[in-house]
Amino acid sequence: MAKKASQDGANSAVPRLRAARRVSKKPRAAAAPTVSKSAAEAAAKGKTTYPFVSDPARAANMRSNRRTDTKPEMALRTALHAKGYRYRKDFRLDLPLRRVRPDIAFTSRKVAVFIDGCFWHACPDHGSAPKNNEWYWSPKLAKNVERDRAADEALRQAGWTVVRLWEHVPLTDAVDEVIAAVGGPRGGATR
Repeated sequence: MAKKASQDGANSAVPRLRAARRVSKKPRAAAAPTVSKSAAEAAAKGKTTYPFVSDPARAANMRSNRRTDTKPEMALRTALHAKGYRYRKDFRLDLPLRRVRPDIAFTSRKVAVFIDGCFWHACPDHGSAPKNNEWYWSPKLAKNVERDRAADEALRQAGWTVVRLWEHVPLTDAVDEVIAAVGGPRGGATR
């Protein structure tokens, strides 16, 4: 009996904790936005060079943006692979002027393909100007466009062909444009 009581006592603690959580119906206070240690130190010194997050949901949204393997990029890679094309993805090229990472690189044919997001690369048709922290975002997006142009020029000077596609371009048009730049697939595989 004593053994059973000690086992019940050990096991019953966990259900009680869970039950206590369910019973408590107090409204939770809104969590304060998390700020990194360096951002907190900068704010304490009165420096606000980096935009602080006003909405935790927005912060989570921005953190989830991918640098590689985006949906448009994956769709294009899948379509090219199905047609018999082989390539390198996110391949770093150390050029004389700068380092460049094309989304898709055909190294033997020296063709670099970039799939640019409308927001991040300031698409003239679909790019939108941010309304919050405009003082931060406008220069950042302008720098992205400048970096794209510098990368294009560095690749051209190194003898590469550059293909830049917007994320909103239909997949068939994107595939046709890449095939026009690359030529036929190697090894005679056609589908």
